[in-house]
Amino acid sequence: MTDTTKTDRSPWAVFLIFLQLGLTSFGGPIAHLGYFRDEFVTRRQWLTERSYADLVALCQFLPGPASSQVGIALGLSRSGYAGALAAWAGFTLPSAIVLILFALGMASYGNAIPSGMLHGLKVVAVAVVAQAVWGMARNLCPDVPRITIMAAATCFILLVPSAWGQVGVIAIAALISLLLFSPQQRAAHDPLPIAIRRRVGLLWLTLFFALLLGLPLLAALFPNQALSMVDAFYRAGSLVFGGGHVVLPLLQAEVVPSGWVSNDAFLAGYGAAQAVPGPLFTFAAFLGASMNEAPSGWLGGLICLLAIFAPSFLLVVGTLPFWEHLRRSIHTQAALSGINAAVVGLLLAALYQPVWTSAIYAPQDFGLALVALVALMFWKLPPWLVVVVSGVAGWLLSTVV
Repeated sequence: MTDTTKTDRSPWAVFLIFLQLGLTSFGGPIAHLGYFRDEFVTRRQWLTERSYADLVALCQFLPGPASSQVGIALGLSRSGYAGALAAWAGFTLPSAIVLILFALGMASYGNAIPSGMLHGLKVVAVAVVAQAVWGMARNLCPDVPRITIMAAATCFILLVPSAWGQVGVIAIAALISLLLFSPQQRAAHDPLPIAIRRRVGLLWLTLFFALLLGLPLLAALFPNQALSMVDAFYRAGSLVFGGGHVVLPLLQAEVVPSGWVSNDAFLAGYGAAQAVPGPLFTFAAFLGASMNEAPSGWLGGLICLLAIFAPSFLLVVGTLPFWEHLRRSIHTQAALSGINAAVVGLLLAALYQPVWTSAIYAPQDFGLALVALVALMFWKLPPWLVVVVSGVAGWLLSTVV
């Protein structure tokens, strides 16, 4: 059915459309992009197939959650800046609210939750990340040079496990791939149905970099827990290439060593995040609500949620005016080939540390992770169902082993 009327151009209408998607979009970022295509290209015909593909390519190129960025851009194209905010809120709030409630439940009734069930959630995180590694490696590391970049990135991050180590790996991979790869010029494509002046886009990009560089200085000059949280989560949202799963090591390095969140709570929350629809970046809301220092609870969850998604807004509205030129650049395409391979390496490192080392202690843990992986990859069961069953299985195993 084609919807060409003005009824879905108001921010409220955009919010309701994305709220429905936020309540039903299980399966991770690739599945989300499929839901968006069916809703906005096939059914509502907001944009053409080629324009949608170009928009997805832009958001895959930018750091941050690709599916959320596509949603922000679609809302922007339909109802301006208010539409962008409405699209983000509708798609994000359902899972964010559920994860904050889960964090509050763990804080209030953590002792009532069987330890085996929490361990099962940590084990299923192994399967989820392993599936992501396998799927991304097949698509992004198709030859020996990119496999080599992936392996080198993994080794480097395991030796230098820090946020700046990840930035360095991505920069080196981009430089190497500029020398190694020479993609062919792509065919002309339909322009995206979004009109933003380059001068306005430049202002948004300037704000993005000003916050990225300025927040660490402010946090150092004016020690404050809330400001430190904004700095950490804004930086995570700014530096993560490859989507939600790759944010795991960045956030773990920020919140666990500092004592903000325990490692057990971190991995239990990450497992729970697989059972809710919407973007995986709403895991930030769980972490904010789980903070051992104030602000925590609802306020902490909201602060971290806004901080981790803010870079996506600034990058999408800032980059769109320049995308037509960048999209045709063979140098951009070459650099992206190496960056994508390095992203797989970062995810592989995260699979080992902290996911594997914090969850797989015994043969039954490995067996549960293997069954969960087969259920996800070959039985094609919904991720939320695999997570729930794994939690129950972890509890049952703890009672008999």
